[in-house]
Amino acid sequence: MSKSDQVFVGAIDQGTSSTRFLIFDVKGQIVASHQCEYQNYYAKAGWVEKDPSEILESVETAVVGACRRFNSLGFEASQIKTVGITNQRETTVAFDIETGEPLTNAIIWNDVRTKELVRKLIDEAGSASRFASINGLPITTYFSAVKMRWMLENVPEVQAARERGTLRFGTIDTWLIYKLTGAYVTDVTNASRTMLMDLKTFKWSQECLEFFGVKESELPEVRSSAEVYGTIKDGRLQGVPISGCLGDQQAAMVGQSCFEAGEAKNTYGTGCFMLFNTGDQPIFSKNGLLTTVGYQLGPNAVPKYALEGSIAVAGSAIQWLRDMVGLVSSASEMGSLSDSVEDNGGVYFVTAFSGLFAPYWRDDARGCIVGLTQYATRGHIARATLESVCYQTRAILDAMRKDSGTDLRRLRVDGGMTNSDQAMQIQADILDIEVVRPEMRETTALGAALAAGLGAGVWESEEELRRIAQSNVSAFWSRITSEKRDEMLQGWEKAVERSFNWA
Repeated sequence: MSKSDQVFVGAIDQGTSSTRFLIFDVKGQIVASHQCEYQNYYAKAGWVEKDPSEILESVETAVVGACRRFNSLGFEASQIKTVGITNQRETTVAFDIETGEPLTNAIIWNDVRTKELVRKLIDEAGSASRFASINGLPITTYFSAVKMRWMLENVPEVQAARERGTLRFGTIDTWLIYKLTGAYVTDVTNASRTMLMDLKTFKWSQECLEFFGVKESELPEVRSSAEVYGTIKDGRLQGVPISGCLGDQQAAMVGQSCFEAGEAKNTYGTGCFMLFNTGDQPIFSKNGLLTTVGYQLGPNAVPKYALEGSIAVAGSAIQWLRDMVGLVSSASEMGSLSDSVEDNGGVYFVTAFSGLFAPYWRDDARGCIVGLTQYATRGHIARATLESVCYQTRAILDAMRKDSGTDLRRLRVDGGMTNSDQAMQIQADILDIEVVRPEMRETTALGAALAAGLGAGVWESEEELRRIAQSNVSAFWSRITSEKRDEMLQGWEKAVERSFNWA
C-alpha cells in the first residue's frame, strides 16, 4: 500500500494539565503526536479552574503540531478519516448558546469549593447516597451537578444566561465537540459522571435535575461512545468527522481491551483510577465504589458498566515534589531515588491534598507525611510517594472484590507512572497479584481512537479492536513475604487515620 492510500485515526486527549493530539495507523500504532501543557488557576485554597477558551486553544495547538509532524513524514491531513475525543471527566463548563462563549472559568474535577454546598445538599437529601440507585454516585464535590449548582448560586453571568434561556452546561467533551462541530452532545460515559443521568435509561433523571436545580434544556443530548456527532468546521482537520467520545478512564478501559466482565484496569495519571467491567448490568457498591458506564460502542450496542475507584492525587504528588518542594528535578528521577532505599524506612505519605476518594470518601482529609526520623532520606520520601498510590489502589481492589464476589488475578495498568519499573514492582508487592503493563502506553488516546474508528467504519467489530489493543506486555509479580506486606498495610492504615479531620 502506498503512503497516499493509508488511512489514519486522530485522538484528542484533553487532560487536567495538558492536551495532546495523536495520530494512529490502522494497526493502532502512533505515527505522530504533539502535546501542549498548561497551568490551571488556584484562586483560593481548594479552588482549581481554567478558562475554557484556553482549553480549546490547547487543542488547536496540539492538532497543528501533530499535523505538521504528520506532513513531514509525507502524509496529508486528508488521510485522517475520523477523530475521537477523550477528556478529563466531571470538569464543568457553563457557556452561552447564543454567543458560544464561556460564562465563567471551568471548574476542574478535583476542585473542592463546593464542600459546604455538598454538606447542605446531603442534609437536604438525608443521605449522600440518596440518588445512588439512579446515578450510581454519592453526593460529593467530585461530580458535575454540584459544580453546576455552585455556578447557578454564585456566578451572576450564569444566572443572567439562565434568565435569558441561553445557559448551557457541559463537560469538556461537550465543550470541545460544540466548538469544533457545532453539535451540543455528550456521550454516555461522561454523562454518567454528572450525577444527573439515569444509569438504566441513559436519559437525564427528572428527580436528580429537580434536586440539583438544573434544567434539562441546559444539558446536551446523550449519545453513544462511537458514532458520528458532527464534522469539524475549520482548521487543519476541516471536514473530518468526530465519531468517538469517552471519558478518559473509560477510554483507557477500551484501550486496554477490558471488554469482558471481570477484567480491570488502573490508570496512573494526575489522579489514579481503577475500573472493573461488570458486564451489561450495573452493580451498586456497598463498599464506597462508584457505579458508572464503561462504554457503549455504537447507538445500538449493548452498554457495559463498571465499578470505579478513584484516587485524587497520583502523578500530581510527584509534580508537587518537583515543582513546589524541589525534592527532584524531573519526574523520571523518582524511580531511581525510590530505588536507592530498600523500603520506606517507616515513612508514609498520605497524598490527600484535596481529600480522599474511594473507598474512604473523606473530604476532611489532608496530606500528611508521618513516621519521620533522622534516618529518613529523600529516597524514603520518594518511595513513600509511590507507595501512597499503590496502597490506595489496594484499598480499591479490596472493595471491588467484596462488591463483585470475584478475586482479580491480574491488573492491567497504564499512564505516566507505569513508565517506572520501580513503581510497578511496588504495586505488585502491595497487591500480591500480577500487574500487566502493555507496550502501548497511550491506552487512553488509543481507546478514543478505537471508538472513533469503530464509529466511522474504519474498524468493524469489538474483536478487531481487541486484536489491535493487545500487544507485548511486561508482567510484575510480588517479591515480598506476606508478613512484610501485612506490616506495610498496617502502617498505611495508621497513616490514613492521621490524615482525617483537618478541614
